[in-house]
Amino acid sequence: MKNKLVKTILIYIGIIAVGWILSVKFTRFDLTSEKRFTLSDYTKKILENLNDDIYIKIYLAGDDLPSGFIKLKTALEEIIDEFAVYSDFSIEYEFINPTESDDKEDRFKMYKSLLEQGLTPIETHEETEEGKTSQKMVFPGIIVTFKGKELGVNILKNDRHFAPESEQNINNSIQALEYELTNAIQKINKNKKPQIAFIEGHGELNEYQVMDISRILSEYYMVQRGKIGGKIGILDNFEAIIIAKPRKEFSEKDKFVIDQYIMNGGKALFLLESTDVRLDSLYINSETYALQTSNNLEDQLFRYGARVNAELLLDKQCSSIGVAVEGTDGQPRIELFPWLYFPVIVSDNTHVISKYIDFIHTEFVGTIDTVGENTNVKKTILLKSSKYTKKAPVPIHIELQSVEKDIDNKQLVGGVQNIAVLLEGKFTSNFKNQSVNKYFPKFPQDSLKKESKETKIIVVADGDIIKNEVSSKGKPSPIGFDKFSKQTFEGNKEFILNAVNYLCKDAGLMTIRSRELKMRLLDMDKVKENKFTIQMINIVLPVVFIVLFGIIIFYIRKRKYTK
Repeated sequence: MKNKLVKTILIYIGIIAVGWILSVKFTRFDLTSEKRFTLSDYTKKILENLNDDIYIKIYLAGDDLPSGFIKLKTALEEIIDEFAVYSDFSIEYEFINPTESDDKEDRFKMYKSLLEQGLTPIETHEETEEGKTSQKMVFPGIIVTFKGKELGVNILKNDRHFAPESEQNINNSIQALEYELTNAIQKINKNKKPQIAFIEGHGELNEYQVMDISRILSEYYMVQRGKIGGKIGILDNFEAIIIAKPRKEFSEKDKFVIDQYIMNGGKALFLLESTDVRLDSLYINSETYALQTSNNLEDQLFRYGARVNAELLLDKQCSSIGVAVEGTDGQPRIELFPWLYFPVIVSDNTHVISKYIDFIHTEFVGTIDTVGENTNVKKTILLKSSKYTKKAPVPIHIELQSVEKDIDNKQLVGGVQNIAVLLEGKFTSNFKNQSVNKYFPKFPQDSLKKESKETKIIVVADGDIIKNEVSSKGKPSPIGFDKFSKQTFEGNKEFILNAVNYLCKDAGLMTIRSRELKMRLLDMDKVKENKFTIQMINIVLPVVFIVLFGIIIFYIRKRKYTK
């Protein structure tokens, strides 16, 4: 009797001790192989530093929500609950059905409001068991509210290779939920923003031609523009610089300022073209010439590890150009033809910068080679062409009439070509073996930095990738907008934003974005074929097992206690 009492007391003491330890030290266990329910340290840090409550409106609700979006809704609810665990402040959410109202005018008002917040609707097509197709308007997005500020976030990763409601798109979206939520909270909670600068003075794209991407970048950074003017140290306060399609040569003074900025750990995004093509001549005269041009950065980039080649890339994977043709009524009309000089880039998802991004639109793009033997510099290709390509050395005569000629794949044997490269590491100064006193007489030669700190450079062989069209009235179109097809290629925005984020040390955020969860996809044909068997296993078998278990326990007890 005494031993039983001691054991009971010890058990109670143990339970109380475990309860006290758990109340003092917070612990969670994730038993999944890929730790899918474990937030990154970066996310936890963001949540721990919150200083106010967060409210999230989720526009995934309704009894007729397609099955894939029900899965996305559940995953979103789970991860927000996980976010709430690590924050000292409340994170609350509400599910809203934007199509709930029976009043057509009220629904349109809701749609208009969501569109103004930046949420993009999609129309889903789901086949029922009876073989019928049901259509549904869905706004797969959220609105995050923090300290009176609101931010709309689209959470569907819509790969155009698949239907919006496809299992691939839903799973990619679930995989990106932590990134999207952390990114939204970081953006809406950011007080002091790092500075970045667009360089001017060498015929770069003007402020109107990069207005859309400047607006997008301003959500993360203080975006400025200015000339270098040969002033040493003028770039020192900037986290990164962007050189977008220069058409004039850089002076040696400006090159030296950029070089020493990079040697001191500065980051740079070069969007360069080694050819000059006059589109206005092509539209007016139906022909033009592509000529070689120089920005005088060739030697500097070569020293860093990249070379933009003086050639044009023709790619069968391309967008279209509008050409005036005679209609059946004898009147001219614009018809779209594939234009091999406008390659469309599809990411291969091998690097965090280009992972899960949409198609990218380019115009008269060049190619890049990686060069040099500096083992301190790591070179990673970010963007590539398709394998059906042809390289055209300049000068070259370009005729609009060539769109009507079918080009055989046998002529497009150039193979996959590099279009963008990331260089990381310690770079050698382009002025290592030069005396800079002829440019800066008062600059002490021993102050010249000959090797950089650990830093990053991105070189892209197309300046138009960052450009937005500007109407005759001065209104800018979105970046990636194709004026011929009236289609916006979202990949342009995503690539530039990811590139600048990566350069600007948002490594924690980018690490979340690159995180991969193993998605165990169902074979839907087999599911349909074995539907009855699956239902029996999941519904009937557990009940049978419990009944049998009860019967066995009953007979064991009966035999034990029956004399």
